[in-house]
Amino acid sequence: MERHFDLELDTLKRMLLAMSGMVEEAINKAVTSLEKLSPELAREVITFDKRIDRLEVEIDEKTFELIVRHQPLAGDLRLIMMAAKMGTELERIADLAVDIAQRTLELTGQTLIKPLVDIPKLAGLAQKMVRESIDAFVNLNGQLARSICKEDDNADFLRDLICKELTEIVIRDGKTAHRAIPLILASRHLERICDHATNIAEDVVFLVEAKMIKHSERKKQF
Repeated sequence: MERHFDLELDTLKRMLLAMSGMVEEAINKAVTSLEKLSPELAREVITFDKRIDRLEVEIDEKTFELIVRHQPLAGDLRLIMMAAKMGTELERIADLAVDIAQRTLELTGQTLIKPLVDIPKLAGLAQKMVRESIDAFVNLNGQLARSICKEDDNADFLRDLICKELTEIVIRDGKTAHRAIPLILASRHLERICDHATNIAEDVVFLVEAKMIKHSERKKQF
């Protein structure tokens, strides 16, 4: 019975890894659609989101099945409940990728206000944080989880840098506002993705080390 439970738990972890990969792909396509102002790519992201939603439902069903069939206790139960929570976080990240794709559609037929440099950097950081947060959970790696939490400040810095630069452009020429605002929003969507990855990492630290680091004053201590 214990071996069967372990095999089913491994299946759940693989489902989360698969969902994480799909979410990374959605982020990448969304930002690429913005760089190329490609409505086709943007619509692919929006359509692809339905597959991610279905996988979240499957993860929820799998966690419920594990609890009912095996009635896990203590650490095993926390692990399963956290897996369900991570599925929800990943689904929210995918929704933010859709939000970025929608910003592309708003800019369709126009030219970019400036070449995108920092938005792709922020997107790369977001993808890395998402991937590593799930890896930290699957491998119960508290050290990796803590390193992800520290990256959140870099995400905030890049978002602020993007917003500041675009705001300065609008101040110089108010007619550019309609092209700047979607990019400002896209940077905020990406930073929120990093926040969700940080949420996952914080939960991993709690799971592995039984230490709560969710509040900023506690984060400073580690």
